[in-house]
Amino acid sequence: MLKNLKFNGNLSSGKNYSNQGLSLKELTKIHFNWNVVSGTESALAVSNFIFDDHFLKIRYQIAYHFIKRTIDIIGSLFGIVVFSPLMLLVALAVKLSSRGPALFKQRRLGHLGIPFTFLKFRSMRTDCNDKIHQEYVTNLIEGKIEEIDNWEKDKPLFKHDTDPRITKIGNILRKTSLDELPQLFNVLKGDMSLVGPRPPIPYEVEIYRNWHFRRILEVKPGITGLWQVSGRSKTTSDEMVRLDLSYVNNRSILFDLKILLKTIGAVFNIEGAL
Repeated sequence: MLKNLKFNGNLSSGKNYSNQGLSLKELTKIHFNWNVVSGTESALAVSNFIFDDHFLKIRYQIAYHFIKRTIDIIGSLFGIVVFSPLMLLVALAVKLSSRGPALFKQRRLGHLGIPFTFLKFRSMRTDCNDKIHQEYVTNLIEGKIEEIDNWEKDKPLFKHDTDPRITKIGNILRKTSLDELPQLFNVLKGDMSLVGPRPPIPYEVEIYRNWHFRRILEVKPGITGLWQVSGRSKTTSDEMVRLDLSYVNNRSILFDLKILLKTIGAVFNIEGAL
């Protein structure tokens, strides 16, 4: 326990506190580092590191996550209430246009790589496997996308619009991003956030390069993110990861609010689904 911690060394005042117990309050006022001293187990000596700064960072992180989660809960509840009539109409249109459920459920990886059930409105037929999409995404991540003849550079990233599984209604849902609305329930549950990196499919992570992993290790995935509002879906896989990492490194409540406002403008611009 910190209260009973003993240390050898001098404070900046020059007073010797050798072998005296320090309370947590006292300990946070000193400059310290750990030094291995020849002939002794260890000693706590003066350094330029300020313990108070460390606690300030911890307090900031706690406040940030609390406020972010509060915004996620309020925002997702508001979205569910406001868009519930529209979601019912979309669900009905999906059911009437093709066989299968209105919702598409998929295993995705969230914060720390923890799997969760990802929700979207179904935009594809149910009588096909995902081999086409898996091959497309694999080539995209590995930088071989230019070799695919039917790929067009103005098409949304990770959404293969020439995929024969896509229904007519599904094509409209993708262009307007209405297929993303059920993810509000993912946010309310806590698996996702309103703002964050795109949640990857497990087979995508299997071919990640080392520097790709931070985007799923440090933050929750989100409905929208920095790469979606930076030219929308028109970007390369590596550039998407770089934008996600930029978000991870600079995340703040103000940054989240800016991304949400830009997302509204991007959605109404329609060009390129989120």
